[in-house]
Amino acid sequence: MIDRFDLIIFDCDGVLVDSERLSIRVDALFLDRLGWPMAESEIVERFVGRSDADIRAEIEERIGGRIPAEIDREFDRLYRETFEAELRPVDGIVEALDAIAVFGTQICVASSGDHDKIRRSLELTSLTPYFDDRIFSAADVAQGKPAPDLFLHAAERMRAAPTRSAVVEDSAFGIDAAIAAGMQAFAYAGGVTAADRLTRPRVVVFEDMRQLPTLLENAEPR
Repeated sequence: MIDRFDLIIFDCDGVLVDSERLSIRVDALFLDRLGWPMAESEIVERFVGRSDADIRAEIEERIGGRIPAEIDREFDRLYRETFEAELRPVDGIVEALDAIAVFGTQICVASSGDHDKIRRSLELTSLTPYFDDRIFSAADVAQGKPAPDLFLHAAERMRAAPTRSAVVEDSAFGIDAAIAAGMQAFAYAGGVTAADRLTRPRVVVFEDMRQLPTLLENAEPR
């Protein structure tokens, strides 16, 4: 039984849905089209885990103006088509969610994506029933990750104390946000961010989602 935590907060991209590799592939094309070519490894370092608004602001500062509307529309369509054709749940996440459901611990999603994107991703991967309307977005708060605002907002709405909340993340920005919120962080290193980039004192780093229920059961207090 998971008795240390009253709430488990899941990031969406890269934790629930295996979207980061797809997004990075399209991001590289998008940035090249905008005249700011970038290696996929740098995209991971700069952008993975951050809010869409923060990413757009940095891109527009770099290119010296607004992203042209026609390019925006073109790549919005490409992102959607890529997700609809290729998006899958993260390997092992269904087994993990089913095991956590047996424990009865409440869960929610808190993601840097906007609400439409989060809901679309969950629907495409048939994960919506696990979360229903317990979905929170960086659009709901003043500052996205690595600020703690989103996780604190989720905990408040779910009526859970931060110290009794766990966060499952796959990005360095997300892990730093969880720590800043005073929550126990579980860092999934089976995605695009290497384990050494996620390692922090008292952060639990793991590479197989099937391990998560046991790790939650055995977690030590912060």
